[in-house]
Amino acid sequence: MAKAKKIAGFSINDYVVYPSHGVGKIIAIDEQSVLDVTLELFVIDFEKDKMTLRVPTAKVEAVGLRSLSTPELVSKAMTTLKGRARVKRAMWSRRAQEYEAKINSGDLISIAEVVRDLHRNDEQREQSYSERQLYEAALERLSREVAVVNGVDEMVAQDEIGEILLSRVVVVV
Repeated sequence: MAKAKKIAGFSINDYVVYPSHGVGKIIAIDEQSVLDVTLELFVIDFEKDKMTLRVPTAKVEAVGLRSLSTPELVSKAMTTLKGRARVKRAMWSRRAQEYEAKINSGDLISIAEVVRDLHRNDEQREQSYSERQLYEAALERLSREVAVVNGVDEMVAQDEIGEILLSRVVVVV
């Protein structure tokens, strides 16, 4: 039973960000009965992950579902990428937990910080497997949101992010 009205600020065909999964599209607003209680649910499709998520409309705030970032916030995230990498001297397991928390926060600036901090160019040391996994997860989340906000293909957004990351590297001859 799909409805065309806005519920909790969202409507069908809106792109939204679910913190632990990234950008998805609301494809329907359904009602489902569970133990004689009728719940109204957003049906969110994460096409690239081939996943569909149902979120009760009453729990939107609690789960952290949000609208896409504004173009200004995307611009701020891109500026964050230009900054100098900040790597704490803590143990890798502690830093990995912090990076994971930033990625799953759904905050675009925090995700951009993870991409900036974990990016390695050819002259730098190799990344460990877990570093690479976190970097790729953050890069994918960032590029998906940038792509949807800017109305471009995800690969175009990823190339733009890559160019920014490479432009900040100072070559010493």
